[in-house]
Order: sequence, then structure tokens, then C-alpha cells
Amino acid sequence: QVQLVESGGGLVQAGGSLRLSCAASGTIFGINAMGWYRQAPGKQRELVASISSGGTTNYLDSVKGRFTITRDNAKNTVDLQMNSLKPEDTAVYYCNAHLVVTILGTYRELWGQGTLVTVSS
Repeated sequence: QVQLVESGGGLVQAGGSLRLSCAASGTIFGINAMGWYRQAPGKQRELVASISSGGTTNYLDSVKGRFTITRDNAKNTVDLQMNSLKPEDTAVYYCNAHLVVTILGTYRELWGQGTLVTVSS
């Protein structure tokens, strides 16, 4: 069974750092875009950062210069390094990936279970 498993998150003071990790497991023939989304209470889920299979990155304006997304194609992992965290970064963070799950090229979009990041002021 193909799945995304997240780790990291937790409670940190404003100005601190956290690192989120996400690993894809199961029978995978390839991974296209990977990314991290977040959803704060009462708000819609938003894209925080994404990275293509070739390494092209895209960031939410409010996290540019503070967050860095990286991926390891050999390990099927994507990480999000979050520095200079602010209380407004508090949210549940979700890993997302577009996976090729059959030899014929069938795509599936998967989500991780979510991990809570709380930034105290």
C-alpha cells in the first residue's frame, strides 16, 4: 500500500526552528511534484512550498526566506526546514505527493496524515 508518513512538528517559541519530514513508501515507480500544505483553525488549506522532480521550488510569499523545501529522490522523501517561525505559522502541516504507482504510469495524489506545528509568542 502506497502511503506518505510524516514526522517532525511540535511546539516551538517564536523565532525558533523545526524540520518536517515526509517519506513515501510502497510500490512507487516515480514521484512528480511534492509539497507541504498547511491548514490553520478556521482557514482553508494553503500551499506552503512545493518542489518538482527536477528541483524547481515554489513558496508561499509569507514563508519566503524562512522555509526551505528539499527532496531526496533516491529515498522518496521531502523535507521542510522552517526557520524564524512566527505564531501565524501555527497550523497542521500536510505532506502531498503526486506518485506514479503502476508501470503503465498511473498517477495517484496522496496526502500525509498531518502534523501539528504550534508556535508560541
